[in-house]
Amino acid sequence: MADAAAGLLTTETPAKMRAVQYDAYGGGAAGLKHVEVPVPSPKKNELLLKLEAASINPVDWKMQKGMLRPLLPLRLPYIPATDVAGVVAAVGPGVKGFKPGDKVVAMLNTFYGGGFAEYAVASTKLAVKRPPGVSAADGAGLPVAAGTALQALKSIGAKFDHTTAAGTTPQKNVLITAASGGVGHFAVQLAKLAGFHVTATCGARNLDLVRSLGADEVLDYKTLEGASLKSPSGKKYDAVVHCTGVGIAWSAFKTVLAAKAGKVVDVTANASAVLRSVVHRVTFARKRIVPLLLWPNKADLEFLVVLVEEGKLRTVVDSRFPLSQVSEAWEKSAGGHATGKVVVEMEG
Repeated sequence: MADAAAGLLTTETPAKMRAVQYDAYGGGAAGLKHVEVPVPSPKKNELLLKLEAASINPVDWKMQKGMLRPLLPLRLPYIPATDVAGVVAAVGPGVKGFKPGDKVVAMLNTFYGGGFAEYAVASTKLAVKRPPGVSAADGAGLPVAAGTALQALKSIGAKFDHTTAAGTTPQKNVLITAASGGVGHFAVQLAKLAGFHVTATCGARNLDLVRSLGADEVLDYKTLEGASLKSPSGKKYDAVVHCTGVGIAWSAFKTVLAAKAGKVVDVTANASAVLRSVVHRVTFARKRIVPLLLWPNKADLEFLVVLVEEGKLRTVVDSRFPLSQVSEAWEKSAGGHATGKVVVEMEG
C-alpha cells in the first residue's frame, strides 16, 4: 500500500486530474484550455493538496498577457493561480506539522502555478492550517491580496500585536485607493485594526460596503471630490496605499500628502511607478512613490487566517465559479471591476 508519510500518493488519489492551463502567452479567457494531466507528487517538505478553492489575482492574467515576462518567465504550458485552499492528500519526505486530512490555506510557487486544478503541490513554508471557522473561499482569498495589504501597511509604520490583533500604532491619516478591490478591501480593514484614520476611494455602488469595512471617509472616485483625493474633513494624509491600476497623476497625490515625508505605496507596481520612485530618490524628494512587491511569508499568512477566524478580517467574495466555468471567472477578474475576490471552486 502507498505510504502518504513517505511522499507517495494514497490509494484514494487518482493518477490523473482535471486542470485548466494555457500553452502560449496572450489569448485571454479564450486561451484557457481544459485538460487532463498527471497528479503531481509532493517532494521534500511539500504537501499534495486536494483543492477546494482558488482565487484569481490581477498578477495571474497579467502573467498570461506577458506583462511580467522579464521578471516571471513561465514554463509553458502553465496552470494559473497560486492562492488556494484545500485538504492535505499526501505529504512529502521531511514534512512536520501536517498530515493527510488537514485543511490548509497555501500560496503556490508563482513560477509553477497550479491553482486551477483538482490537486496541487505546496511548500510547507507557505502553507498554514485552516481552522473550521474559515471557509475555503475565505482562505483562498488571502495569500496575495491580504498579504500585500498587510505588507503595504507595515511599510508605512503599521504595527500589530499578534496576540490581540489590535493596532499598536500612533494614529495616522491614510488614503486607500480602489478600496473595494482585492487588495483594497483588506487594506481598509487592516488599517483600522492598526488604529489609522482611513479615507477610501471606490465606485458609487460600493460606498456602503467600504464604510462597513471600517473606512472613516469614503469618496466616489468618479466625482470631482473623489478625483481630487481630498479628505472631506480636510485632513492631509501621512501615507497612501495605492491599489488601482488606473492612472492618477502624481500631482494629485502630492497636494494631499502631509508636509512631512509622506509616501505613496503603489501595490500595482509597473515600469512607470518604478521610474518615478527612482527619480524621487535621486532628487531627494520627501514625498515619493514607493513600489511594493509582495514578499510571501508564513507568519503573515498565519496572522491573516487567525484574523478571519476571529471575525476581525473579512474576505469579500465578488463571485464564485466552478472550475468548468473558469473562463467566465478569468473575464470577471480581468474586467477590473470585481468587488473583492473572484473565486474558482473545484467540483466534487
